[in-house]
Amino acid sequence: MYHWNKYKGLLLLTLMIFMFFILSGMAFAAEEEVEKSYGFLSLLPPLVAIVLCFLTKQVLASLFIGIWVGATILTGWNPIGGVTKTLGYIVENAADSWNATILLFDFVIGGLIGLIYLSGGAQAFVKSITDKVKSARGGQFTAWLFGLIIFFDDYANTAIVGNAFMPVTDKLGISREKFSYIVDSTAAPVASLALISTWVGYEVGLIGDAIEGTSVSLTPYTIFLQSIPYRFYSIFAIILVLAIALSQRDYGPMLKAEHRTRTTGKVFADGATPLSGGSKLKVLKDVPQKTVNMVVPIVVLVAVSMFGMWWTGGGTSAESFTAAISDADAMTALLWGAMFAVITAIIMYKVQRIGTLADMMDAFIDGAKMMVLANLILISAWSIGSVCDGIGTAPYVVNAAKGVISPVLLPMIMFIICNVISFSTGTSWGTMAIAMPIAIPLALALGVPLPLGISAVLTGSVMGDHCSPLSDTTIMSSMFSGSDHIDHVKTQIPYALTAAGVAVLGYLLAGNGMSAALVLPLGIVLIGILLYLFSAISAKSAGISFPLPELKEKKAEEV
Repeated sequence: MYHWNKYKGLLLLTLMIFMFFILSGMAFAAEEEVEKSYGFLSLLPPLVAIVLCFLTKQVLASLFIGIWVGATILTGWNPIGGVTKTLGYIVENAADSWNATILLFDFVIGGLIGLIYLSGGAQAFVKSITDKVKSARGGQFTAWLFGLIIFFDDYANTAIVGNAFMPVTDKLGISREKFSYIVDSTAAPVASLALISTWVGYEVGLIGDAIEGTSVSLTPYTIFLQSIPYRFYSIFAIILVLAIALSQRDYGPMLKAEHRTRTTGKVFADGATPLSGGSKLKVLKDVPQKTVNMVVPIVVLVAVSMFGMWWTGGGTSAESFTAAISDADAMTALLWGAMFAVITAIIMYKVQRIGTLADMMDAFIDGAKMMVLANLILISAWSIGSVCDGIGTAPYVVNAAKGVISPVLLPMIMFIICNVISFSTGTSWGTMAIAMPIAIPLALALGVPLPLGISAVLTGSVMGDHCSPLSDTTIMSSMFSGSDHIDHVKTQIPYALTAAGVAVLGYLLAGNGMSAALVLPLGIVLIGILLYLFSAISAKSAGISFPLPELKEKKAEEV
């Protein structure tokens, strides 16, 4: 192991040089007209990126190499052309208006964090929460509960819950890995189920497009509502977080992370590289620390964002508030909310004479700087998604599984296919768009209840996206929770696979005719049994006993 660690970089560099010359030779032999169907090669870009992420822990470099591999294939195995095409993908995704809004939103939110820290509002909020919540169990449950409350958008969820509770969980001795898992698991799984959210319009629109011209008489929104009880993965993922928080039992890498924090106070692993954090932000001394200085800007963020969603979704001309939220330009609304929250914070602090305007601008810039690495990773993740579109990753996965589908197995197989596509490409919405036009005709042809078939696509897309290192929501969960991204992914995957495994069983039972009213309780009981079993095995293997000790009265260390 020592020799591997010592020479790992040299071996990887040698491999890349070797690949470069091999691909150069192939490029000269390639025909000018490149094949449009790449078969198994279409899986190569995401596989390379994901494997390198875990081997090297260098997310940005791994994503760039994955993009380059795909771009090289698309240019007829020309590695030089692959470099230029890679840069084209990056520029194209950075310049996209939706993506640019997300990047700007991240910077503004980072600046807001810097301002809140400057005022002492974060410290006062921590004290107000920890005066009432005294244990890690209470802290995890409270973070989970707030994750359910901020249900209207997954991006807003990660930003608000992450910013508000990161200092709280640090003080209560909850590892950043565990906190980012809670944030991530109450983001997309919750927003995808909510009756009013930025997801509803997109999901209902996909259903409407797919049933157009068929004999289906139900409205798309009715089908959407009927599919909710069958969204087994999303439901079980949310329940698993609650079970873990209340039982205080963990397993796999998460158990070691929690034990480390409880016994040493280190909220990060040694050598971790958090995507953001508050440890280097300036805090003014000798100013009264007030909870209101954090709460009011966050309330403004939520209120203006909700108003912005209603307004951009049609406002008074929309049929209903639900319809307006469904049609909203979510990222524009969130950017409005973030900017008004910053303006509110500056005015509040100026009235209270908390620092000078120069102090506030410095704090804003320091906070925005925390988001640079995360935003670079986001751009790279979007770019590899574009490569996967160009090379046909998703259609290859779907076509490869078509031949083994039967009525009983259709829901389970569609769920697994969507897992693979969304994990490989890092996009749940893109996966839904690809799989929905295939799933609905198959369900109608095979006699599978439409809500059941649709639910497998919707929640299967969430599952792969939930634990993919390429996913923007996974990256943003790491970002706003201040976690090392790969540590977040590694500790979360065993939990995601647990919920997914129970969901697979649920789809087998539902495919055989069992109602959701029976599948859900059985699944919840199984979640509890597996949690107890896996945690007992992991604890015995690691020599750790339950319950884990509470963090002693000292400040958690940010290593």
